[in-house]
Amino acid sequence: MAHFDFSPFFRSTVGFDRIADLLDDALRASETDGYPPYNIELAGDNAYRITMAVAGMTESDLNVVQHENTLIVGGKARPAPEGAQFLHRGIAGRAFERRFSLADFVKVTGASLANGLLTIDLVREVPEAMKPRTIQIGASQPAAAKVQTIDAKAA
Repeated sequence: MAHFDFSPFFRSTVGFDRIADLLDDALRASETDGYPPYNIELAGDNAYRITMAVAGMTESDLNVVQHENTLIVGGKARPAPEGAQFLHRGIAGRAFERRFSLADFVKVTGASLANGLLTIDLVREVPEAMKPRTIQIGASQPAAAKVQTIDAKAA
């Protein structure tokens, strides 16, 4: 796969570092093997859910960490049972680390494991100060009516 160099963008832009990093991360992520498979769904107006297929893993094998705007989901490999002889091994039990870039104000609200599926719930909570607000337009006096003359002398 072709590799793209974003360094010219870093030299000629100010304040767009995060966008270039996201593009670079997205290209690197597309080169990985895609394990474990996952879904991202919209669960509400400001709610999201990531569901990952982690067959054979337990809660103690998994690690979910949110660091700033990155969600890191990792799993450690479990050794095969002693003395087991596989004729075909189709269930992957290998270690993994999957990273998700999160938008501003998105935070993890919970995670659960059931039937081999790890479900991570996320919500976008925009602070009140960042939300758009409506400004009331009121009647006011013209600017000329507000001017007061304090001392007027003829020149």
